[in-house]
Amino acid sequence: MADPGRDEELLHSCGPADPAHRGTGVMSEHSDRELLLVGVGIMGRPYVAAARRLGLRVRAIEAHDWAGGIEDLVDAVEPSMGRYGSLDELWAETVHAAVLKRRPDGILGFTESHVLGAAMAQDRFGLPGPSLQAAVISRNKALQRGRFRAHGIAQPEYLLTDDLSASAEWAGARVPVVVKPLSSAGSDGVELVADAAAFDRAALRRAAERPLLVESALEGPEYSWEALVRDGEIWFSNLTAKTTTGRPHFVELEHRAAVSLAAPDAERVAELGRSVLSAIGMRTGIVHLEFRLTSSGPAVMEVAVRTPGDYIMELCSLAYGIDWHEMVLRLATGTELPAPPEGPVRYTASLFVVSDPGRVIAVDGLDAVRSNPAVVDAAFKVAVGDTVGRTSSSLQRTAYAVLAADSPEELEEAVEFTKRTLSIKTVPAAAEE
Repeated sequence: MADPGRDEELLHSCGPADPAHRGTGVMSEHSDRELLLVGVGIMGRPYVAAARRLGLRVRAIEAHDWAGGIEDLVDAVEPSMGRYGSLDELWAETVHAAVLKRRPDGILGFTESHVLGAAMAQDRFGLPGPSLQAAVISRNKALQRGRFRAHGIAQPEYLLTDDLSASAEWAGARVPVVVKPLSSAGSDGVELVADAAAFDRAALRRAAERPLLVESALEGPEYSWEALVRDGEIWFSNLTAKTTTGRPHFVELEHRAAVSLAAPDAERVAELGRSVLSAIGMRTGIVHLEFRLTSSGPAVMEVAVRTPGDYIMELCSLAYGIDWHEMVLRLATGTELPAPPEGPVRYTASLFVVSDPGRVIAVDGLDAVRSNPAVVDAAFKVAVGDTVGRTSSSLQRTAYAVLAADSPEELEEAVEFTKRTLSIKTVPAAAEE
């Protein structure tokens, strides 16, 4: 599942912060209303810009090592011992202390490890949010499976286990199966196992991991459904088509926002979204639901109540002509929403490069890609001399681009040009010995 916190681990370059620092940024002159933003980094900075447009003061909770990098962007910083992808409890501790110090007008948990702490504070202090129940369920894939089963929502067959080897008989009757941890993101730890022998090897290799989910592998194209929700009602939604590396790890390579499906699939997806919102008890905020369109209809893979990663927010903003970051903040602070857009005004995509493992010896083509009028942003995530591992999660992707065009044909032409032109050359480590 695309997760902006995973993107930040590669993009962030902030230096260490003074643990006593509380921020010296420029104060907002428009209002005394305050947003408590849990996690900023790089990928969350559009929220700061949107808050300024809304006249909100921004008090940020940021990882201890990164707090200094945002001191000039926000009005105050509360350093947390939590890190992106680390224990939810560390973030929750800082969030609660910050709200006790001064109650904000809204709280937004940016990425996976921020969601639970933000929701606890929203619930405790009566602020808008997804609901504590929705946040807890979104952070645990096993809870999702149990809830969706109870509500009759289509999903894979599954088995929750604390001993993968003991699941061999169940898995052997259903291979290929997917093995995954309960709370990962960015495809980290997700593995498709093709047959019984491969399952035995995976059980041996992952013996120390527990608990784990084992799921029957669904077949069909992948999509995500993004919805902006207020008081349980959908204000606006988007459908994103995905391309992945496929088996065994399904690392995401391309996203295209504002896509449409023909009937009856469009109606089935809309009903799936409504059913998931009801099942998890979703109240207010953004939802990122991933599913496969199988031969028998859409089936849920997983759901999150936080900002999607892989620049999907940027794609939606470009596609519909509204700032999705601002809409999320309007929801989080109880601010009036504008009329929803009537439909897409542009065609958008993000794409990611996966390179052969080894040492990077050359990176080329970035200037040419950036000069393409359809390319909004592009960058390498590695440099000459870096070592690239075998790709098993989104952390190991080596370049990205965000594109927007006035027609589908222009978009696809730009996508193909970008894929041809962005070049990262590696040599196997053995070749240098």
